[in-house]
Amino acid sequence: MITISLCMIVKNEEKLLGRCLDTVKHIVDEINILDTGSTDGTEELARTYTDRVFFYKWTDSYAAARNEAFKHATKEYILYLDADDVLLKDDQEKLLKLKETLDPSVDSVSMYYDNGVDDEGNVALRYRRNRLVKRSKNFLWGGDAHEYLNVFGNIINSDISITHKKEFTPEKASSNVGVIYSIFQQKEENEEEFSARDYFYYGNELREKGKFEKAIEQYNLHIKKGDGWIEDTFHACIGKADCYRALNQVDEELKALFDSFLYTRTPRPEACSRIGYNYQTRAFYLDAIYWYEVSANLKPDPDQWSFSYPAYSTWYPNLQLCVCYYRTGDKQKSYEKNELARGYRPKDTTILANKKLLETELGLTKEGSKE
Repeated sequence: MITISLCMIVKNEEKLLGRCLDTVKHIVDEINILDTGSTDGTEELARTYTDRVFFYKWTDSYAAARNEAFKHATKEYILYLDADDVLLKDDQEKLLKLKETLDPSVDSVSMYYDNGVDDEGNVALRYRRNRLVKRSKNFLWGGDAHEYLNVFGNIINSDISITHKKEFTPEKASSNVGVIYSIFQQKEENEEEFSARDYFYYGNELREKGKFEKAIEQYNLHIKKGDGWIEDTFHACIGKADCYRALNQVDEELKALFDSFLYTRTPRPEACSRIGYNYQTRAFYLDAIYWYEVSANLKPDPDQWSFSYPAYSTWYPNLQLCVCYYRTGDKQKSYEKNELARGYRPKDTTILANKKLLETELGLTKEGSKE
């Protein structure tokens, strides 16, 4: 059986750290906490779980902090988590089994990162990360913001998920506002060289702040640079499209979405659902139906590393198909698609309202058959 060191960087996490550690303390063999300047009770709480609490002066680099945390590990493998991450019960059991059975020749194990769930428990955003790495390989983190772990060698993909359950307190919110955005702004002001990855993530930060025109500029710089990860380039096209939609430039939005096919070569639900919505908003319902049907029939790749938004191939296109079929007069098909959406979101008030309306208009019983 392998041994595992947990390494974490924290700051003002007294309200979340215990929740995280309670889901993993019985699995790991060592807990290392690197505090980057807490002013609350984080240190005291951490010491109730481990005596391996260390201190580090923040340098505006997440990668540097993670590399420092890794230096304190002494076991065969390193697992890293953030304070607002947890392992759900099934994933705890999977990780225990992995610990018992992992071939020591494996250099890294990737796991899903379920970065948020909707109000009905569906995963909102999922991607893979190299999560359990062999300490002797001395893998290093890169990137000041949106850091990444440079991993190579014998890598296997697992079906274990780390679930991100962010909860903002007023204190935490005030300490985190604009940290990553400020890092990119400082790099820009200092005229530091941006990588393709930097342009992509700076574009994301700008888009989230509503600076759509400048975000488009950054996405274009990413694409023009030409040496970025192809998955980032795909999502740069998607990000551009979202910005153009916000600017009410629907033709440019559509062009950016079709440009995304240049990089994936096969359709992705994140693009197809957006194309459907573009046509739907212009009342081109048959065109919208085509693209929503494509999206709903695409199956997720379990080995995909880049961002995956499961809603775009599950409940969302089916809900929009319900609307579009209704607009074309096909109420039976509209009902069927609404039922498919309800399978993913059984408490959704919009879906339930659609169900009631369609059952009334079609003369159906609550079970969906003719009275």
